Amino acid sequence: MSIDSIPVRVMAIEQVAPMIREFKLEAIEGRLPAFSPGSHVQVIMPGASREIRNAYSLCGDPATPRRYSIAVRLQDVSRGGSSFMHGQVNVGDQLAITPPANLFAPVMTARKHLLIAGGVGITPFMSYIPELKRKGADFELHYLYRSSQTGAYLDQLQQQLGSALHRYDSVQGNKCDLTAVLSGQGPGTHVYICGPESLIDGVRSTAAALGWPDSLIHFEAFAAPEPGEPFKAQLTHSGKTVDVAADESLLEALEREGVKVPNLCRAGVCGQCRTAVLEGDVEHRDDFLSNDERSSGSCIMPCVSRAAGKHLTLDL
Repeated sequence: MSIDSIPVRVMAIEQVAPMIREFKLEAIEGRLPAFSPGSHVQVIMPGASREIRNAYSLCGDPATPRRYSIAVRLQDVSRGGSSFMHGQVNVGDQLAITPPANLFAPVMTARKHLLIAGGVGITPFMSYIPELKRKGADFELHYLYRSSQTGAYLDQLQQQLGSALHRYDSVQGNKCDLTAVLSGQGPGTHVYICGPESLIDGVRSTAAALGWPDSLIHFEAFAAPEPGEPFKAQLTHSGKTVDVAADESLLEALEREGVKVPNLCRAGVCGQCRTAVLEGDVEHRDDFLSNDERSSGSCIMPCVSRAAGKHLTLDL
């Protein structure tokens, strides 16, 4: 267990949707740190061949941080994290998590908050809603889900939000007209999206077509890194050569070899793990670097991006 981790115990597990389980966690010693709406933690899990770190949004009320709640969807194709949480974690087990970090906080000066969630992407908004209600903020939630798999917290949300909740169950053929939703918003509205990449891309492209400035669009996705061709990373400072397998990220390979790289999101959006590239071509898969930075080939986000060839030389 690393020095930046917090040991927690699983106090309860609840099936909140056919493919989603909620895990309630409490500190084994002392108190859990306070967190703000939109925060997440990484859960550190032992994998078959390497340590797995997955980020999960905290879906409880930030005003009562005595316990943390996270919700985990069992993925159809799991790299190990969701299958571990669903198949091996029981009440009473000990886990390790990182302290809360927030890359998706609501802009409290907004005149209105438009929340758009897809599937398990409802989780960060479960911490938004109590805070927005306390502040008397104007907001509405558009929730897209498939009731045969997802749709967590629907009863709770209906009781809390009433007409401010808009439900779209694809199993029932209910579709969300993004153009209609975005067109009907007044000035000063901020949009927040969490869910699959297709939803995020759809909202962003629709907003752009309607003339929304990027500064009003906020999104979060904890997508697992896609596999690719294996390659080698040469580290100039340590002299190490790290083999990166097809099914692991460069960041995971570096961590396996004891190389510490700062990181928060592990999804190519926060910029914390940005690493200088001295030699080799990069296959960029992040949402952080600018086009100019990508074209220069001078840096990489090792949590998601890979070598475009057989090797990279890194300033590590």
